[in-house]
Amino acid sequence: MQKAIQLSFDGMVNNEGGPFGCVVVKGDEVVGTGYNKVSSTNDPTAHAEVVAIRDACKNLGTFQLDDCEIYTSCEPCPMCLGAIYWARPKILYYANTREDAAGIGFDDCMIYDEMTLTMENRKIPVVSIGRTDALKVFEAWKNKTDKTTY
Repeated sequence: MQKAIQLSFDGMVNNEGGPFGCVVVKGDEVVGTGYNKVSSTNDPTAHAEVVAIRDACKNLGTFQLDDCEIYTSCEPCPMCLGAIYWARPKILYYANTREDAAGIGFDDCMIYDEMTLTMENRKIPVVSIGRTDALKVFEAWKNKTDKTTY
């Protein structure tokens, strides 16, 4: 956890993004690191956890982090939590809470609230179009014999 906290500080003082850091560990080895790079890369998905997951997956040559542990300097936002679940680590540790983050201007409460609303009641309109054509691709995936499932 100390390395994740140090990364959160390093990224902040280097003006690369907000004060968030993350480390992925497998056994006794650090296999991925990251800190928030949203403002330095103009990438709203460049949160510490996403950066660290990408780094770990690249280093391990896999798209799942089985048997890995994730240490993050703050309770993950909804996007990062989703990425963590997709990566499938065995455990997640965090330091600061989402309330601590809200106290310094990183309030994800609106997103948590939006996820509980029906699509027609969300702040950003969500409209389904092209489903008939898109379903054809899903059907092709269903019938594909050489796919890598995950």
